Amino acid sequence: MSARQEILEFMRGRTYRPMTFEELVEEFGLARKDREPFAQLLAELEKDGAIVKTRKDRYGIPEKMNLVVGVLQGHRKGFAFLLPEDPEQPDIYIGLENMSGAMHRDKVIVRRLKKGKGEKEEGEVIRILERANEKIVGRLEVVRNIGFVVPDDPRIYYDVFLPPDSIKDAGEGDKVIVKIEKWPQGRRNPEGKLIQVLGGEDEPGVDIESLIYRLGLPREFPRKVEGEVQKIKDIIPEDIKENRLDLRDKLIFTIDGEDAKDFDDAVSLEVKGKGQAQLGIHIADVAHYVREGSELDKEARERGTSIYLVDRVIPMLPEKISNGVCSLRPKEERLTLSLLLDISMENGEVLDYNFAESIIESKYRLTYTEVNRALENGESLWEDEELFKTLRRMEHLAKVRRKNREKRGSIDFDFPEPYLELDDQGAPVAIHRRERGIGEILIEEFMILSNEVIAEHFYWRELPFIYRIHERPDLGDIKELNEFLHNFGFHIKEENGDIKPKDIQTVLEKIKGREEQRLIQTVVLRSMKQARYHWMNMGHFGLASENYTHFTSPIRRYPDLIVHRILKEVITKGSLNPKRIEQLEEILPNVTRHSSDMERRAMEGERESVDMKMVEYMEQEVGEEFDGIISSVLAFGFFVELENLVEGLVHVSTLTDDYYHFLEKEFAFQGERTKKIFRLGDKVRVRVDKVNRLQGEIDFALVRE
Repeated sequence: MSARQEILEFMRGRTYRPMTFEELVEEFGLARKDREPFAQLLAELEKDGAIVKTRKDRYGIPEKMNLVVGVLQGHRKGFAFLLPEDPEQPDIYIGLENMSGAMHRDKVIVRRLKKGKGEKEEGEVIRILERANEKIVGRLEVVRNIGFVVPDDPRIYYDVFLPPDSIKDAGEGDKVIVKIEKWPQGRRNPEGKLIQVLGGEDEPGVDIESLIYRLGLPREFPRKVEGEVQKIKDIIPEDIKENRLDLRDKLIFTIDGEDAKDFDDAVSLEVKGKGQAQLGIHIADVAHYVREGSELDKEARERGTSIYLVDRVIPMLPEKISNGVCSLRPKEERLTLSLLLDISMENGEVLDYNFAESIIESKYRLTYTEVNRALENGESLWEDEELFKTLRRMEHLAKVRRKNREKRGSIDFDFPEPYLELDDQGAPVAIHRRERGIGEILIEEFMILSNEVIAEHFYWRELPFIYRIHERPDLGDIKELNEFLHNFGFHIKEENGDIKPKDIQTVLEKIKGREEQRLIQTVVLRSMKQARYHWMNMGHFGLASENYTHFTSPIRRYPDLIVHRILKEVITKGSLNPKRIEQLEEILPNVTRHSSDMERRAMEGERESVDMKMVEYMEQEVGEEFDGIISSVLAFGFFVELENLVEGLVHVSTLTDDYYHFLEKEFAFQGERTKKIFRLGDKVRVRVDKVNRLQGEIDFALVRE
């Protein structure tokens, strides 16, 4: 057990009372030389919010002191919700008067107060652990030489005041970056200093640049990192090759999208006779190049993940690695970690497996489009007959594995995703739906399988590890979901507080092809928790998997890189020594927490960049009519999703033929006189009434039949 865990376990004990530093030193029997490291560890725990130091200099853990640690989720009206670090705890409402100068995304400690309206728990911020908004991006407004920056993020409630001498050469309407000099107190606005002008709000590229700065997304790599990267050799030394499993003569290939540049996974399949085959999953050996503790590793850990914005990729690793020495490009030797699975072609059962440090040479770079066309038409597009035969066998195996997952209850929502086509200036010219064919399904099934096998292996080895977990939905959420499903004659079983993913998947299967399919899928999805990384195995509810990790994308996900390091140590040394186990137990909680946070940040950036360009695209469609489906219903109106996946709001005030009442549990509006109902999932025809690119808003008007 690490020193950090030992302290926390001690403080969580039933008999523990808050102690001073001296009392803790005495309790742990520390020598004089250990006092300073112990004090530093307590300071780190306090900074993380794992423990709290009271005004009387006594240490305790938050949960025993009526306190909760978490991140604030702001609202444009000034209040916020605390999202606790412990996902088992409910969100806490924080009124403006109890914000204590905290802002959106700040990490804080909150004292529980009472139950508020609707029995929602309320609290007050008592300490700000970490500020998230030292720099703010927004639109400059000037009144009598005094500047105010209106944040792009509406969840940052305050405008930032700029003294007259701080405005410099910026003009009205410019997108700017300000650094906070004085934080808000009570109702006093924060004060800032203008540090950068991004450009006019309508200039090409300024919108995405503003988003990058607003979310604090990384940009150029530091010089130290670039210096390390330049020392990496393009050619693999012979002594490295000799100690690897040589798979260069095997039929191994990649399957990716047309615009992909970082190929981190390749596949192979060899028939072994008697209905058996060996499936190979070959993943770029990024850990060979990114050494633990290096500047490159520190930067990758901080970034956590690559970010795929609508017009660019912000990589986790520099291009020489992501698109170069680690990218499994065809006809080039590459170092890999290979998982070799002996598998039944009849039922998809894994009969045996082995993993090894390997060297491969991918024979082909295939795209999803061509693989889909070939397999759907049953005709090869390549001269290599063995390649097409292998793809056909892979298709069969993937379908068997997918059917097995469905049987055990793995949940598949299969919501469509948009793909935007941009011109040279970054302006949107078309919106397409991403199609998912057999090629995508094939790779998805093989990657899921490898993630499960690796996770199960380390779970039974009882070694420190990173798991990808997805917890069961809260029973309260399932109860509300069942109240909704009752309207359609469905019910999700719940026995002694236990919910099985199979029961949710059964409902989703029954509604396929029905008018209410999208409606029910949406509501079911909202009842689910969000998947995340954790150092303890809690299973993956959505995949109905007892053991799951992320192993297949070390170029773009830091947790995968850690998994590779642990796996390589086990391959070369047989296990982990006690010192290494203690070290991993110490770092994995922070790594998994930070990686989950960075993943959420990346998802937010990716989603907002797409939404931003969708709004811009719809400016040319003002006055045009479209068919759509009601995708969300709120107290002030309902959102309608068009065929191109663009969403816009039909405000309740525009429904002038009757007084419409919001039916929260039914996700609907109903007319008082006409009894006409607008329900989630209903088909409607709308006209694009107004588009506000600055606010990111699209207003629709209902077209009467």
